[in-house]
Amino acid sequence: MSVPLRIAIPIHSFAPGGVERVALNLAAGWQADGAAVKVLLGRRDGAMRETAPQLDYVVRPEPVPTASFETLWMIWAAWRWLRKNPVDVLFAAGNTYAIVGVSLKLLLGKQCPPIVIKISNDLERRDLPAPARWLYRIWLRVQGHWLDRFVGMAAPMHAEIAAAMRIGDQRIAIIEDPALEAAQLGRLAAMPRGSIVPRPPHFVSVGRLSGQKNFPLLLRAFASLADPAARLVIVGEGSDRAKLERLAADLAITARLGLPGHCDPAPYLAAGSAFVLSSDYEGVPAVVIEALAAGLPIAGTDCSVSMQELTGHGAFARLVPVRGEAALAEAMNQVLTMPFDPVAARAATTAFTIDAAAARYLDLFAATAAA
Repeated sequence: MSVPLRIAIPIHSFAPGGVERVALNLAAGWQADGAAVKVLLGRRDGAMRETAPQLDYVVRPEPVPTASFETLWMIWAAWRWLRKNPVDVLFAAGNTYAIVGVSLKLLLGKQCPPIVIKISNDLERRDLPAPARWLYRIWLRVQGHWLDRFVGMAAPMHAEIAAAMRIGDQRIAIIEDPALEAAQLGRLAAMPRGSIVPRPPHFVSVGRLSGQKNFPLLLRAFASLADPAARLVIVGEGSDRAKLERLAADLAITARLGLPGHCDPAPYLAAGSAFVLSSDYEGVPAVVIEALAAGLPIAGTDCSVSMQELTGHGAFARLVPVRGEAALAEAMNQVLTMPFDPVAARAATTAFTIDAAAARYLDLFAATAAA
């Protein structure tokens, strides 16, 4: 009888985020396949707590509230646990966990398990000023030196990772972004999608209300549209809510804007005319995959090396440079009348499921542990 593969995953909390949601769903798949999975949870609070899968969560009691220094707390808590509990692989679910992985390599030395990190965001980071970008490039090389394996979420990321981290091909794997569960994909694909765009147009966006998503750009682009009956809903929660509400009031669009918070985006996708992405940078945005699975065309920023391929090189989207307000507004107008095949768009998303990715990750973990 083979010994189960032991996997540890550091997760800050149940606060809503695509990286954390995907990691927990993957962990449930690995557990179902017989792996021994431990989620090293920084704290138990967050909106995803009620819907998170049933897993083995390891939580160290907080001496004080740790949300304001969650990364330092995660490094400390994971180090304390890993000193006494050996595992075969540690999975860093996204770029934000790279500092946790590198710190554990330094603190644990040879006792540290091999670390596999999923690259969840763009590595070019054109949003940063020049000095910060220089420091960020150095940080990426540090990751390439200390971490063991790197996972890109779409084929175009392979060359980007190799160049940024300065590593060889043997340390890079491409596993399509496991953005959807099979049942979720089925529900999205079953949404009726006619050939006539709903009137008035309903634009939908989904994401954490934070700087990376650049929702102020979206609000200003939406406000400039000629159709006064158009509607916009942004599904998500975050620290920028008050700022967005003030901006909406200044732009006189409060009555045409919905901010329902963290909830199931499916009803909004079903009622939508088009999906809008305004991010400054992304990896392979799961929300775009969800929107395409729901049969919606995309108006968005070209915020990732993977966006062109993900959106069918223009077949499913109108993409514009990041931070271009007038260009995004024009894309929102164009996407309502562009030729669009929802059947083809939905077919392009079938590779991005938890079921398809879980087994490939387990194979990668086993090979990494053996090496």
